[in-house]
Amino acid sequence: MPQNFGLPVHPNPQRAASRGLIQCFSKMNSFRAVRMSFYSHHIFFCTNERDDGRPSCGHRCSSELRDYAKKKIKALGLNGQGRVRVNNAGCLDRCDAGPVVVVYPEEVWYRIDSKEDVDAVVAEHVQGGKVVERLRV
Repeated sequence: MPQNFGLPVHPNPQRAASRGLIQCFSKMNSFRAVRMSFYSHHIFFCTNERDDGRPSCGHRCSSELRDYAKKKIKALGLNGQGRVRVNNAGCLDRCDAGPVVVVYPEEVWYRIDSKEDVDAVVAEHVQGGKVVERLRV
């Protein structure tokens, strides 16, 4: 088995990486898995549209804000593998506070009402590494 930092690693690292896991054994030969993220940040916009009269993010322009975020990330050259991914999500079950987004890996939830809010999350959170407290849910 190939060695890495003195510890055995998965015999097929490409296969392990494609699953999002790198498998290795500790010095005591017990199994452990380390999650390797494909993106540095993943931003999910709730775009759910409820039809039962309850509030929903989709009825509050979340799709348009997601599209703006995608264009912003691309224009800044932050998109792609190892960088930032912006996606829509189905119901995140927080529509009362919406429109909401969640940013991973930090698991920070925001209410995003405008392009200025998107700009703040990109500049302060994604690029600056600081939570935008005024938008936090």
